[in-house]
Order: sequence, then structure tokens, then C-alpha cells
Amino acid sequence: MKTNITDMTKGSPTKHLLLFALPAMIGNIFQQVYNLADSVIVGRFVGAEAFAAVGATASIPFLFFALCNGVGSGGGIVVSQYYGAHEESNVKKCIINTALIMLIVPFFFSIVAFAITPTLLRILSTPPDLLEASISYTRIICVGLVFVSLYNFISSMMRALGDSKTPLYFLIASTIINIILDTILVVIFHMGINGAALATVISQFLSAIGCIIFAVKTNPYFQFTREDFDISWDMCYKVVRLGVPLSLQFALIAISSMAVQKIVNAYGTIAVAAFTATNRIEQLIHQPYGTLSLSMSTFTGQNYGAKRYDRVVKGYRKGALIMLILTGILMLGMQLGATALVSLFVTEAPVIEMGAMGLRITSLFYLALGMINVVRGVLNGLGDAFFALFNGIIEVVGRFTIPLLMTSYMGFGETGIWLSCGVVWVLSGGTAWIRYITYTKELRKNAATMETTM
Repeated sequence: MKTNITDMTKGSPTKHLLLFALPAMIGNIFQQVYNLADSVIVGRFVGAEAFAAVGATASIPFLFFALCNGVGSGGGIVVSQYYGAHEESNVKKCIINTALIMLIVPFFFSIVAFAITPTLLRILSTPPDLLEASISYTRIICVGLVFVSLYNFISSMMRALGDSKTPLYFLIASTIINIILDTILVVIFHMGINGAALATVISQFLSAIGCIIFAVKTNPYFQFTREDFDISWDMCYKVVRLGVPLSLQFALIAISSMAVQKIVNAYGTIAVAAFTATNRIEQLIHQPYGTLSLSMSTFTGQNYGAKRYDRVVKGYRKGALIMLILTGILMLGMQLGATALVSLFVTEAPVIEMGAMGLRITSLFYLALGMINVVRGVLNGLGDAFFALFNGIIEVVGRFTIPLLMTSYMGFGETGIWLSCGVVWVLSGGTAWIRYITYTKELRKNAATMETTM
């Protein structure tokens, strides 16, 4: 039976990284189209105030998604290492045990999220004219937490086996459904941002169920016998040991984003709308970097499991080169096209002007953003659980302090919102690179020995 499974322990590292990253990047872009479709349709057909209400909620669902999806990512790292070591029984065992965790955790957090959303939005100083709509939208989105987590779990498992194509196919289909439902519920039935949220949840449900069914029918690692259903606390511990630091890292980033959102909210609806527009655009900018990181994580995990340390180091070098080329392209695009991009979301001139300014500022720091993702991919593939948590702490401290300093004490005003994002990337990227140099010192020595003896 033909499958999309890829063994990355052989062949060109550059080719593997690009061929894996391209479908994953397209898939992640389509995943962001969920948010873009909601934002464009709401901004164009409901208005800037409704658009701002969607933006004011973004960090809350991200927080709860992060708490759940880090565990799935941890399971993916373990699977990639077992696959690289050709331990097929452990691959299946890890998939089963990760699935169990991913059924329990999201259900719990969806209940918590629904209950505390009003409190969180008030803590964030959400403008009173946006509060009611923001609560309603966020609660509907959080109900879909289970579906998002199931899809991300199955995607993590497939990508750990080198298959980045199958998740893409289902994302494309569900994104098309989401856009159609957005149009029907928001434009035709005038359900406002609640209609946009409902369209997203339905689409996520279809994506998760479809991907799981297809995996079971076509991928041999998802075709289980009775003996495979072995709940192993040791395996659960391995998944949780890597997954919890990733969850905490993502959650800390989400919490820090909430801190930034609180500062933005204090500047009023125009600033919130501009920040929402730049966030939506930069979510797309993050995708090529994020998929390169994911590609390097899978490549590193498989080769580390196979004890091919020379290929781990080669993968890092090739990934860094790809990142440099990508950064140059993205930076140029943002400098030249910022105004046109923000205009896709809103028509109000003050919002467009402020958002375009923000994009031009943050694009100057894309090199640091790229370094974060390159190093994070390698270290995650090596199973460095400490770094994920530590890097998250660095970022959250930066996001809590630097925006406040720049907007309130250094006189930058609204400009400081976007400038502080770039400074935090520099801080996080620098610590990531230092961690790579210290953590991989012995591995790089072994890699040099392998290269000289080959």
C-alpha cells in the first residue's frame, strides 16, 4: 500500500526539509485562513467594531489551544524518534497513549474556558462596547477546542512519520467549507461574529473527523490490533515529559499576548482594530517559519533516533540558510505591501495607516523570529524539554515588561506596541541560539567525528 510516510535518515537534508515544509506551510496557511475568513467577512460586512471584537478575544482561545496542543506535539516528537530507530511497536503504542491524553485534556479545558471567558476579557480591559460580542464569540470558539486538538493530534502523528500532505488535504477542504459557511451565516443570515465562530467550529469538526478516518484507512501505523491498545504509564510519561513544557511554553506566550492585548485595548477601538489586522497578517508570516521549525523537528527527531548526528548538524545549517532567504523575501514584501495588506481587512483610513506602520516596524525583526524557529525545531527534535519552558518564560517576561516600558515610560505611544514585539523576538532568538550552542556541544563533536570517518 502506498503511503506518504518519509524516512528522513537518508537523502538530501535540504530536499527533505523543503518537501516536508511546503505542504505543511500550505496547510498552516489554510489553517490561518479560518481566522482570515472570519476577519475579512466580519470587517467588511459587519464593521470595524465587530472586527475589533474578534481581535480582542484572540489571545484567550490561543491560551487554551496551547495548553492542549503542546501535549500532542510532545507525542509527535516521541513518535519521530521511535520511527527513526525503527521501533514500530513503540510508534503505535505512542499514538494510542497520546490519543488517550488528547481526548481527556481538551474536554476539561473547553469547560474551563467557557466558564472564565467573561472574567478574562474584563481583566484584559476589553472596551465596554466590544465586551458582549467578544464573550459570545470566544465561548463558541472554545467549544470547538476538542475538535482543534483532535486534528492537531492526528496531524502531529502523521508529520512525525514524514507525512505532511494528508493533513493539508483536509485543511483545504475544511477551509473551503468554513468560507462558505461564513458567507451563509454572516452575510446572508446576518448572524454577525457568532455566525463566524459557528462556521469555524463546524469546519474544525469536519477536518478532525475526516483526517482520522483517512489515517485509519490508509496509514499502517494507524491500523491497530487488540494488542496495540496497551495503556502504558511509562509511555504516557514520555509524552507528557516533552508535551507539558511545550504546552507551558505556548501557554506562557499566550498569557504574554494577553498582556500585550491589555495594553492595546487601553488605546481604544482604532488601535485594537489595527493591532488585530497586523496580527492576522503576521499569523501568515509566522507560517513559513513555523513549518520550517516543524520540518526541522521531524528531521532532527528521526536522525537523532537513528544516531545520525552528522545529519542533525547538516539539517540545522541547511535550515538556517533557508530561513535567511525566506526572511529577505518576507521583509521586502512587508515594507512594500503593508498598506495594501491592511486594506484587505478594513476600510477606515486611521486603522489602515496605523496597521501599515506596525507591519513595517515588526518586519525589521524577522531575522530574530526566524532564528527562534530554526533553533526551536532542532531542540524539540532532540527532546530538549527544558528549553521549551525556559524560552517561553523569557518571552513572557519580555512581553509583560517591554511593551509597557515602550508605550508608557519611553514615549513611543502606540508605536511601542509593535516595536516591543520585535525587541522580544531579539531577546528570545538570542537565548535560543545560546541554548543550541551549549546543548548540542557534545552532539556536534560526535557529528564532526562521523564526517571525518565517512
